[in-house]
Amino acid sequence: MSGTPEYIHYNQTRTDANELSRGGEEQRMESFKRKSPEEILDSINKLHRGRLKIYIGAVSGSGKTYHMLQEGQSLQHEGIDVVICAVSTMQRRETVEQIGTLERVPSIHWMQDGVEQKDLNLEALVERNPEVVLVDHLAHRNREDARFPTRLEDIQYLLELGISVITTVNVYELEGITEWVYQLTGIEAASTVPVDTLELADEIRLIDVTPETILERLAKGYMHTPNPEMFHRGNLGKLRELALRLVAEDVNDSLERHREELGLHGASGAAERILVPVQYHWNGSIYVRRGEQVAKRLGGDMLVVSFVSPKHKLSKESAAFKRSIVQLADKVGSTFEEVPLFSRRRLPRQLIHYAVAHNVTRIVMGHSRQTRWQELVRGSLVNGIFKRMKNMDLLLIADRAEQEGERILPTMRQEEGDNDPYHRLSDEEAQAEAAKIRRGKLKVYIGAAPGVGKTYTMLREGNDLLESGIDVVIGLLETHGRAETLAQVGSLDMIPRQPVERHGVHLEEMDTEAILRRNPEVVLIDELAHTNVPGSPRSKRYEDVLTILDQGISVISTMNVQHLESLNDAVEQITGIRVRETVPDHMMRLADEVQLVDVAPKSLQQRMRDGKIYDPAKVEQALSHFFKLGNLIALRELALRELADDVDERLESWDRHGSLRGPWRREEVIFVGVTISENAERLIRRGFRIAFRLKAVWIVTYVHVGESIPEGLNPRLEQLKMLTNRLGGSFEIRLVSSRREIADILIAPVEGYTGTQLIVGQSSRSKCWGKVTVVPRILRQARHMDVLIVADYEPNIKLEEDE
Repeated sequence: MSGTPEYIHYNQTRTDANELSRGGEEQRMESFKRKSPEEILDSINKLHRGRLKIYIGAVSGSGKTYHMLQEGQSLQHEGIDVVICAVSTMQRRETVEQIGTLERVPSIHWMQDGVEQKDLNLEALVERNPEVVLVDHLAHRNREDARFPTRLEDIQYLLELGISVITTVNVYELEGITEWVYQLTGIEAASTVPVDTLELADEIRLIDVTPETILERLAKGYMHTPNPEMFHRGNLGKLRELALRLVAEDVNDSLERHREELGLHGASGAAERILVPVQYHWNGSIYVRRGEQVAKRLGGDMLVVSFVSPKHKLSKESAAFKRSIVQLADKVGSTFEEVPLFSRRRLPRQLIHYAVAHNVTRIVMGHSRQTRWQELVRGSLVNGIFKRMKNMDLLLIADRAEQEGERILPTMRQEEGDNDPYHRLSDEEAQAEAAKIRRGKLKVYIGAAPGVGKTYTMLREGNDLLESGIDVVIGLLETHGRAETLAQVGSLDMIPRQPVERHGVHLEEMDTEAILRRNPEVVLIDELAHTNVPGSPRSKRYEDVLTILDQGISVISTMNVQHLESLNDAVEQITGIRVRETVPDHMMRLADEVQLVDVAPKSLQQRMRDGKIYDPAKVEQALSHFFKLGNLIALRELALRELADDVDERLESWDRHGSLRGPWRREEVIFVGVTISENAERLIRRGFRIAFRLKAVWIVTYVHVGESIPEGLNPRLEQLKMLTNRLGGSFEIRLVSSRREIADILIAPVEGYTGTQLIVGQSSRSKCWGKVTVVPRILRQARHMDVLIVADYEPNIKLEEDE
């Protein structure tokens, strides 16, 4: 429904009170400790130090200066003393307009290689002593006779004097990334700053812009670059992905610190972390390689660990394997750790303890080579992990080295519609291709949470298009009473809403038919995930958008990351709230452009307190539930990583060598085995996300014991089929006469496909397939396949005592 998003009602089914209480006791004990004189002095000094905020972008021209000046204007309106110095507008009209009434402290001008440079006038700034100074180009190097060699040192000097600084930097100007950027794109930075500069910042905000927007600005002469030939779509996409992933890593660090302060353990749900336990054996390197592939495709990082008995000295052979594994882990950018092991039977408990402590989301290891009787006598590592794992998945990888060697040659699955160029199109195929050409373009602004500024940005772009002579109208606008958003409507016409009466209640919906009659070039439509009033021609707003696109009308829309269908479980894990209104992932792939609107969590909370997001009566409830700091940090990281993956997928579609995560090594066929339990949807979503990242065919299978499906099960099975189809998979029902046949049927080839990976749920071992333990049978019979066991979700995890 329109208005307040449904998750603000906080129909919360889980609580993290236990987690808070665990960390709270330790915090209370710490609060009674007397601080040393040095700690007291350090705390006092921090009170007087200025704040540093950095706007980071992929390239020059992404809008960093524009947003920095815009923030300066907002601060000035709030009564903060703000000045600008060494700000470069490049004479861009919209950027110059943002200077407004901001006072300019003259910079020091000098020439280098025929190009005018601007240094900060430190003496003038210190004498003026503002509360905040806005300055461009953090990576700038000063003239030879300047007080400090670099602008970074200038800024640190101002911060020590209690003057806050807001500044800008491009991702390729960070040391440690410059060489990688040069290898990827050929772009070289004129000057750089240490990569750990971001750690000095109190706040970092990413200004995300699509390659299409940058190329349009270049074509119109709105921006200039010394290497225009380098700024093609592929390079811009790589730089954009680098910026997204870099900020995501920074956000992840802050999230882990925040969770540690609260005493929380285990994965947050925002990022993937892969753990590869290895033995000093010939196959250890194979598992590290596969773990690296999985980590890259899922956009996560990887840890390698070996549990070794301190009582036994390594043989020469084992020592050699250890050296090769350590070298490989270092080569692929993973951390390696050797942990003492005192008992083989305690290994499952010790491994899970290690995984929880390191926020692992997935353990990657090889299948057991033991027989069933050996497992009973000696104990099974896999079964021990399987019984204890919580909120982390277990991926058992098949050893295919003998059949496939090193799998060096990458393969790409041919998508539907990738026809032979000499194939003559049928009338139906020709009509379908013509419809694609006539179809309108879709752009989506995505954010981590309500209030980040998606609607504001959409309206601003609408007015820019209107000034360029494009016919733009507002199809549906939700301002939620935000004055600054309403002010951005400007000259845009608005299509009146359609009144709807439901059970005596007067409601309003977007009038899709009126938009089609008006037939603009572009229509702005807020809240893509909205559910229409029952009885409407289409049940979801995104379906209205598809109808509008089919008529050749382009759409700019907005949504939050928590509304993406496949992230529904991750969002519930982060926030404890099940979001009911979702958008299928294919809408993201359909979009010609997806752009992130990024805001730091603490700034978003301040907006909430200032009444700029919701009604003041709802503020305290929001801040203590959905808008808790930990939730906002995790959702921000989720949004950054999701968009980075989306950028990478687009890079791969433009150029198979363009993907920063590398090509997947083989064509995959994924089977997902589901029951009718509540966990089924979670397995289907997980299957989709993995299949999409691996470019895989995926099939969801429900196995029923009996000669036919009881009538009462049909509605539930229809729900699962609809979700599978909505995410692009195939759903099938198989019948067996005995529960002992379930494992066989899940492993068997189907419809000409031989599976390479099987996904099943942890709960299936006891609850939903009767007394027969299906998963252990699968593990014994499917050693030729990769098997992913998806763990049940538990909101509160305690670290097991490592006995």
